[in-house]
Amino acid sequence: MNVLEGQLSAPNAKIAVVVARFNHFINDSLVDGAVDALKRVGQVKEENITLVKVPGAYELPLAVRRLADTKKFDAIVALGTVIRGGTAHFEYVAGEASSGLGHVALNSDIPVAFGVLTTENIEQAIERAGTKAGNKGAEAALVALEMVNLLDQINAA
Repeated sequence: MNVLEGQLSAPNAKIAVVVARFNHFINDSLVDGAVDALKRVGQVKEENITLVKVPGAYELPLAVRRLADTKKFDAIVALGTVIRGGTAHFEYVAGEASSGLGHVALNSDIPVAFGVLTTENIEQAIERAGTKAGNKGAEAALVALEMVNLLDQINAA
């Protein structure tokens, strides 16, 4: 049986990290976790990491698509935080960010790791940005690395 499974080390990978500025007090921790995972676990060189900042989570798909269209990156990590409030705004922003990023991944043929927190409250967001629930930015970066390697294996099979 031939089993294909991605590894985490990708020292030559070129990775873009796209982050929303809105809720920056949470998102800055997600970026720190993602960059740390890319460099420490993935052994990605700092010069191969590009950080792009967009206004909010709703703007992530367009920036990610534009980056994918350049064909300069092996993977893109999308980071942001959408916190539920008293209006339907949460559903629109979270839903469009999620479906837009998925659409880019399928149409661009490069991994787009989803690191957008969708939480009920600020406490949950803080927990997922490096405290009790780990750092979802780091987890998204690891997904990107694994998918880069897995797609290479699929192409070579």
